[in-house]
Amino acid sequence: MRYALALDLVDDAQRISDYEKAHEKIWPQVRDHLLEHGVTSMEIYRMGTRLFMVMEVDPAVYDAQAMAKASADNPAIARWETLMWTYQVPTPWTPAGEKWVVMQRIFDLASQT
Repeated sequence: MRYALALDLVDDAQRISDYEKAHEKIWPQVRDHLLEHGVTSMEIYRMGTRLFMVMEVDPAVYDAQAMAKASADNPAIARWETLMWTYQVPTPWTPAGEKWVVMQRIFDLASQT
């Protein structure tokens, strides 16, 4: 299963650079956490301050709510998320208290037969 998600960055060149540098080699605990919760692939793209994430998950393992709870209960993941929030801001359409927001797919070339 594939998800497309969006989030924004603070509009500051140094913070954007620091955010990108942090993602050149994420913490091993973060990588392991993602894999343990069924994330099989993840890519993040940036245009200006807008981030776009493509995340592939194993539907037999991935549970967004369980992963969120495990993230909050894991001190290393909580530290990573606190650090990331120094660079990130919600999009204008993000519900209060949320971060990455799942985007709605509006087109699929494969369905155009």
